[in-house]
Amino acid sequence: MFGAGEGTTQQQKADMGVTMTCCEGWTSCNGFSLLVLLLLGIVLNAIPLIVNVVDEGQFFHNPISCFEWWLPGIIGAGLMVIPATTMSLAARKRACCNNRTGMLLSSLLNVLTVIGAAYCMLVSTQALLEGPLICNSPENSTPSCEFSFSNLSDIHPESFNLQWFFSEACVSPTDVTDPTTNGITAGDWRKHTLHFDSKENKYRVIHFSVFLGLLLVGILELLFGLSQMVIGFLGCLCGVSKRRSRIV
Repeated sequence: MFGAGEGTTQQQKADMGVTMTCCEGWTSCNGFSLLVLLLLGIVLNAIPLIVNVVDEGQFFHNPISCFEWWLPGIIGAGLMVIPATTMSLAARKRACCNNRTGMLLSSLLNVLTVIGAAYCMLVSTQALLEGPLICNSPENSTPSCEFSFSNLSDIHPESFNLQWFFSEACVSPTDVTDPTTNGITAGDWRKHTLHFDSKENKYRVIHFSVFLGLLLVGILELLFGLSQMVIGFLGCLCGVSKRRSRIV
């Protein structure tokens, strides 16, 4: 008798489960996606910083551009996304997102994600408009950097032609100080666009790749953040997981 009762109890526990609502399912998927994007943003932002240290032996000396030091990937697409990512991933563990308060909190935390993603997008767009320092000043040195938030609002879409990248050369022959660039004519540059055969080409390719990647990361994080704000609000209104049981 005792054995049969114990077996029934175990069967009841085994048949009890949690039905995850569509809100929690999207929240869980959203958290994983944001985790991948924030890691990608941090790595992309770190690339020009690491290249600068390798080339110059110290930080912030003749940087590729000023914009990587605004840390759009590390702060905007990275640190500001961590709270919402942590909360969203909790839905996979049936944890704090399994109640209305948790879903509302996940919606509110994604406001930070949207702000960080917008910051990353603004800095990346401005960086793509300006190009690397080597294309804008005779010497790509720290004094050439102007750190001001007013720069982020000075964006003109009509000038978004990436001429500094697609033209044969962004440095006039009189400004070229690197002896390795003197043997490459303007007409030959297109053959070497994706090669680090000169300092100018190297900085242009790195700058373009990094900030185009960060712009895409910012756009995706913005979309995921906005969607989670809506899903979290709906989860708060409609409720979340419901426990079900079946007695055999």
